[in-house]
Amino acid sequence: MTYDYDVLIVGGGLVGGSLALALANTSLRVAVIESIPEDKRLASSAGDRALALAWGSSLILDQIGVWQLAVKKAAPIRHIHVSDRGFIGKLRMDANQEGVPALGYVVTARALEEAVAEKLSQSPVTPICPASVVGLKASGEAVHVSLREGQESTNFTARLLVAADGGNSTIRKLLEIGQTIRDYRQSAIVTEVETAKSSDFTAYERFTPVGPLAFLPMAKRRYSVVWTQQTDDAADLLGISEAEFVSKLQSAFGYWLGKIKLASSWQAFPLKLIRAERMTDERVVLVGNAMHQLHPVAGQGLNLGLRDTALLAEMLTARLEFNEDIGEKSFLERYAHARRDDLDNVIGFTDSTVRIFSTDFLPVAWSRNLGLLALDRFPTGKRLLAKYAMGLGGRIPRFG
Repeated sequence: MTYDYDVLIVGGGLVGGSLALALANTSLRVAVIESIPEDKRLASSAGDRALALAWGSSLILDQIGVWQLAVKKAAPIRHIHVSDRGFIGKLRMDANQEGVPALGYVVTARALEEAVAEKLSQSPVTPICPASVVGLKASGEAVHVSLREGQESTNFTARLLVAADGGNSTIRKLLEIGQTIRDYRQSAIVTEVETAKSSDFTAYERFTPVGPLAFLPMAKRRYSVVWTQQTDDAADLLGISEAEFVSKLQSAFGYWLGKIKLASSWQAFPLKLIRAERMTDERVVLVGNAMHQLHPVAGQGLNLGLRDTALLAEMLTARLEFNEDIGEKSFLERYAHARRDDLDNVIGFTDSTVRIFSTDFLPVAWSRNLGLLALDRFPTGKRLLAKYAMGLGGRIPRFG
């Protein structure tokens, strides 16, 4: 059978674009279907959001030439400071102790998107944009995809379709793949602040009775803030004055960085744990937010998606060496099985952290406080936790 492409990737964002670049130097014919024109996507205010990128993720991006372009706009996380408001327990991690230049980085989505777009423009990957998927059907040998491009309707065939089209995935909906959803009844308040004290590039995770509060370094005196609140309380915070908001934020965080002042407006986003009921369908695989969406407490959402694509690229590259079918059912099932432990571990850790650290029930509070104290003084346990924070819970896939 003749195929238009070997791999069709639906979604040209960070996850889909990274997968395309990981496959760009192979013999595979790759196309990326994106509904939003590149200039509009890069100009969107969503690009201003700060992302916590694990050290392991920077290694993945380095393999596809993206990190070399983006690192100059990133702030390193050299230390992590975890505390529990009202208790003495603290946990501290240090890049020097782990033998790396940074435990991770904070970088805007726009900086990464621009780097991905630049590399894609220099690659043999075919962009199909703007275009939306309106239908798909898999046969034994190919997946047939129907697109709407403006007023035109087009059809393509491929050996494999990768859904990297985000939390509202069209592909997942067309395939009627269900989702398991845990509604935390929380919202994340997101803003940026300037601090009186100069940062030594420490990321702070401050647990409060209503949920975690993260300060992520963006520059010496600038931090991105993610403040978890109960949904009703978050709605109230959206309606108060700037002075009141700063006062409440300062009270929740303390004076680790001196007095703070706002550097941007504040917004709220609902928080849920969402996981697709299966990762594959006939000649289709889901990656990134199309497959899973996490609470931001551990900052693992994008990192998990990049590991999805890195392993998929590695396995597809190996598959090519034996001239085997890249969309064959048992192969996709092996990929899903290979990703399962990482997904289960990260999702389980994130979910349990949210529930354990979002209560002021004293027996739980004392137990978690003792846990922080023990981890801080137990090098083996702290090193294991640091490995997961750096995205090094498993090996980094190699591809290309």
